[in-house]
Amino acid sequence: MVAGIGCKAQTTPAPAAAPAGNVLQAKLNRQIELTIRSQYNVPPDYTVMLGQRAKSDVPGFDTLPVTFSDGGQNKTTIFLISKDNNTLARLEKFDLTKAPGSGIDVLGRPIRGNPNAKVTIVNFDDLECPFCARMHQVLFPATEQHYGDQVRYIYLDFPLVQIHPWAMHAAVDVNCMAVQSPTGYWNLVDALHQQSDAISGAGGQQNLAASTKKVDDLTLAEGKRDNVDMGKLQACISKQDESKIRASMQQGDALGVDGTPTLFVNGERATGALSQSILWTIVDRAIRDAGEVPPPESATAPATTHAAPGK
Repeated sequence: MVAGIGCKAQTTPAPAAAPAGNVLQAKLNRQIELTIRSQYNVPPDYTVMLGQRAKSDVPGFDTLPVTFSDGGQNKTTIFLISKDNNTLARLEKFDLTKAPGSGIDVLGRPIRGNPNAKVTIVNFDDLECPFCARMHQVLFPATEQHYGDQVRYIYLDFPLVQIHPWAMHAAVDVNCMAVQSPTGYWNLVDALHQQSDAISGAGGQQNLAASTKKVDDLTLAEGKRDNVDMGKLQACISKQDESKIRASMQQGDALGVDGTPTLFVNGERATGALSQSILWTIVDRAIRDAGEVPPPESATAPATTHAAPGK
């Protein structure tokens, strides 16, 4: 039940189930909740809300939606309850015609690593998220060096605008850079993750205008380093067109992304700031499934350098 550590989007709690109509129903509801809490080790600070029963495809059983809530984060799971109220079960159906995480649209996104690698790490990233910055450090350079040409890396935007005020602005800026320079894009992503604390200010109290100015300054500095068309870059920054970012966020929503970082390693989902050992276990599995042999843990591929703006 406990999710990986990461930045979480705020959501609106699901409406509570209607109150029980009688004492027997209240007693049954309590028994269901106690059973679920016990069998699934539900943390005590989670709220368990029972929904309305409905007809199921399983003879002798109804469906019963159960919503688990943790400080505004909600997850609903469908259980089965027998018609005589004596048995609670859980049955899930999965579509085997579609691979988990398949169909992620990465067309035109800047690629880091070998473009033809058989393993792809797609990361839904928030440039203001401290856990994303930590994950970025695990990916680069250690993971990149370790796997060399066996893995490619692609970032998609998922700024948590409810809690990170300058994340959307930064996402727009890095996409402005990507249009002209994929290398500049990655350099800028490196810099923003490295300097996110300074951009936010001491205690995160810096005003939004000051934070976005720092983001723009880093973007323009990287543009000069990469000899891009500064007029086009400045115009793109000034326009702050969020359409590409919103499309990326919608794609994340469709995949069930509700926090950052969220990674898909050849479709296998991993959420939160993963340790290097856990990440490498997932990547090794994907490499073997692709018919290749992962490097030994002690092996390190040649480093790929990515200078940060202003350095």
